[in-house]
Amino acid sequence: MREGKTRRPGKGSQIAIGLIGFGAFGRLVAAHLGPLAPIFAHDPALDPATRDLPKGVTLCDAATAGACDLVVLAMPVPQLSAAIAAIRPHLRPGATVLDVCSVKALPAQIMGDELPAHVDIIGTHPMFGPQSARGGVKGLKIVICPIRGDGARPLAAFLRKTFGLQAILATPEEHDRQAAMVQGLTHLIAKVLVEMEPLPRHMTTASFDLLLRAVDMVRHDAPEVFYAIERMNPYAPDVRRRFFALAAELAESLEKNGDGRSA
Repeated sequence: MREGKTRRPGKGSQIAIGLIGFGAFGRLVAAHLGPLAPIFAHDPALDPATRDLPKGVTLCDAATAGACDLVVLAMPVPQLSAAIAAIRPHLRPGATVLDVCSVKALPAQIMGDELPAHVDIIGTHPMFGPQSARGGVKGLKIVICPIRGDGARPLAAFLRKTFGLQAILATPEEHDRQAAMVQGLTHLIAKVLVEMEPLPRHMTTASFDLLLRAVDMVRHDAPEVFYAIERMNPYAPDVRRRFFALAAELAESLEKNGDGRSA
């Protein structure tokens, strides 16, 4: 793509979006943003001849994707630094870079340290994935974390108006504190229940059906997602230890009669 193909926001022309990472979530991003703006997607693991791309998506090199007005980093946290290194020389002054990782404090630190000072940075975490967004994203939640620049609030307003998302502004630390329980426990319980399969599917209660639905919404997540949620969130270990300790206490009490004697 020649210089000048992408446009600055506010210049009266459509902006271009660079998408680094074209896995399951990258494709979800492209499916929703592609009809609104041209998307230039780069993924070193993807064959450039790949067909069946969402509308508005062009596969390209890192330089082309990195030269766009808005650059979305859609990969696991361990791959962030390599992605930033690939696009750093091509980032334009005034561009905005955002990530979609499941944790926020660590990516915020990496982006703040490794991205050049002439770009704005926003941390985001869509609190949904391809499974839960199959019926559309309206009403689903996304967390927006301002890191550098003043683009977080306009982005939140755009997502609310355009897609009907519930955009929640928070610091990376606030996000990780709550996500340690919201996501950490959900994925932990789902992981255990999957190991207990086959689970009942017919003679069930409404509450068990909801539990099965929660399991099914995360069972196909990439292993990297579970790893990030449980190992890269600094608040997850305390939540996990508390959960297992309380579960152990409950299990012990169930082995005893009401008067405390062993059954």
